[in-house]
Amino acid sequence: MTPIFSLLLLDLVATCAYGFRLGNQYFIQGHGDSLTPQQISTGLFASLERLSRLVDITYCVGTTGISPPFSCASRCNDFPTLELITTWNTGVLMSDSCGYIAIDHGSRSGTANDEDGTGGKHQGAIIVAFRGTYSITNTVVDLSTIPQEYVPYPSPDEGGTEPPKDPKHTCHNCTVHMGFLQSWKIARTVVLPALKPLHEQYPKYPVYLVGHSLGGAVAALAALELKVISGWDNLIVTTFGEPRVGNDGFVDYLDSVFELSGVGRPIETQAYRRVTHVDDPVPLLPLSEWGYKSHAGEIFISKSALPPEPSDIRPCIGDSDSHCIAGSAGEPLRTTGQILAQEREQETPAWTRGLWDIPSRFKLWQLFFAHRDYFWRLGLCVPGGDPIDWGRDKYPNFTTSDEL
Repeated sequence: MTPIFSLLLLDLVATCAYGFRLGNQYFIQGHGDSLTPQQISTGLFASLERLSRLVDITYCVGTTGISPPFSCASRCNDFPTLELITTWNTGVLMSDSCGYIAIDHGSRSGTANDEDGTGGKHQGAIIVAFRGTYSITNTVVDLSTIPQEYVPYPSPDEGGTEPPKDPKHTCHNCTVHMGFLQSWKIARTVVLPALKPLHEQYPKYPVYLVGHSLGGAVAALAALELKVISGWDNLIVTTFGEPRVGNDGFVDYLDSVFELSGVGRPIETQAYRRVTHVDDPVPLLPLSEWGYKSHAGEIFISKSALPPEPSDIRPCIGDSDSHCIAGSAGEPLRTTGQILAQEREQETPAWTRGLWDIPSRFKLWQLFFAHRDYFWRLGLCVPGGDPIDWGRDKYPNFTTSDEL
């Protein structure tokens, strides 16, 4: 069988098993007969790409550093309107946490639609960026068998001993990874005292939480505390290569808080975007066999090599979409597969079930490659980023909105 024929056969199998083709795009049938596009918009693509550069800058914390107003050896010059508020670095242990807080006052454009009373539209934002860890495998493996009970209400150090009265969201039987929770407990002692006054001073500014690897898990826990406990609604969370944070109960809780369960909702309106890569094993760790589960909000990069294009990135359905990282890694396909089959009143052909049985979760060498390949190769604080990106053209600026 020739390679070309094999590729055509694979394309035919994917089309027949999971959806139908329309022009150069695929659509899959979701709940309520809604159609989910097979790629993201160019505006969202541009936003995610910029956020990947912002999280790449976190790798300067603890190495060459970030200095005011917003200067570093990496990509800080790409963001001339940012002002550094603070950085933190809690050490090099498995529960280490590094990152920075910055504010973007944006620019003013003369318009009759005066939203801030100054004769122009104020485009501002607060950025909280969490760095990944160089010991992600140690963090996952060494502590994966010690789940920690997750109780989403103020800690005793803030005088909170009881849950809020009649909370809108409750977390039933929730456990999270002990190392991830410890990382946030350490980081919050620095992050919250700096972030809360900033939010009070600029209450209309959206707060962008962004994280890579371990930083994505910490960003998830930070976002839940800020949204549920502090009551902040204007949050936008974006993670790259985020590992699994907790169990079924925790995932149901996070999906409910960020309203990620609705099928057919435009991905641009979601407040939580979990970006994954086809060859990255970390989003599948800790293993489902250990009681961990991925949450919804996934945006999947299907292209192995850099750079991706909008057509290489697709929104995903639910917690475990077989077209996304779960399907590429041989994870159980039953949930989404059965939903799609039931919608069409037919069973998924048995001969397609082994298509994705080469588990990328065991490709641990990809920790040095695919786990870092999110628009750019992340994780090295040098001018121009990682040498693999040197000489690469910048991505087109597709953005037409005010989003970062």
